[in-house]
Amino acid sequence: MFKLILSDPSIFKTSFEAISSIVDEVQIEVDSDGLRLNAIDRSHITYVHLELKERLFDVFQCDEPIKLNVDTEELMKVLKRSKSDDVMELTVDGGSLIVTFEGAIKKTFKVKLIDLEYETPESPSIEYPVKITIPIKTLKESIQDIEIVADRVEFNIDQDFLKLKAVGEFSDAEVEYLHGEKVTEDARAIFAIENIKEMLKAEKFADTTYISLGDDMPLTLTLELLNEEGELSFLLAPRIEEE
Repeated sequence: MFKLILSDPSIFKTSFEAISSIVDEVQIEVDSDGLRLNAIDRSHITYVHLELKERLFDVFQCDEPIKLNVDTEELMKVLKRSKSDDVMELTVDGGSLIVTFEGAIKKTFKVKLIDLEYETPESPSIEYPVKITIPIKTLKESIQDIEIVADRVEFNIDQDFLKLKAVGEFSDAEVEYLHGEKVTEDARAIFAIENIKEMLKAEKFADTTYISLGDDMPLTLTLELLNEEGELSFLLAPRIEEE
């Protein structure tokens, strides 16, 4: 028996809005603990991890572990048809994932599962010297400010501020955010803005983003649901500065 019911489909929708812009295909693993996926894009620049705990769901029935291989673009087309007050149900019928939204009207979609030779990428284990929190809307607006002058952004974190900087051909930009965290050393790295924008498509997943950083190290953005019911995290490789 496999049936998952979630009264807030926006959690799933916003997750895959980001995931589908990063990877084309994923393997969703479901067992008695919950739902999770780990994926990396073809260029090995962005790694993504999603985990939704069993207790997040209104109904969670999974008698035995199951792996669901899906085309993320096709799944996202379906998820976009959900309304904020819908209840989402996931079941499996033969070779398809059945997605049902029920609110004022009931809508049922059948998303064909795909054949996928998939080796789950291991979650990178990185010791970061710096970790701060920032409202995700603040981070998104800051990136929007920076991208008007350049296509890459320099992250700087010191004991007081997160500073985002960019140097363009015709103009420069700098945004400062007073983070209020205990930071004992500075960190600096450069990233492609387009990759960060892909991750920020998940802004509605949670209100706060944790940023982990070190000098010329990957950037990790972690979004957490309340009561540790779910987590969506991204790891982005830094850009190497040209001499």
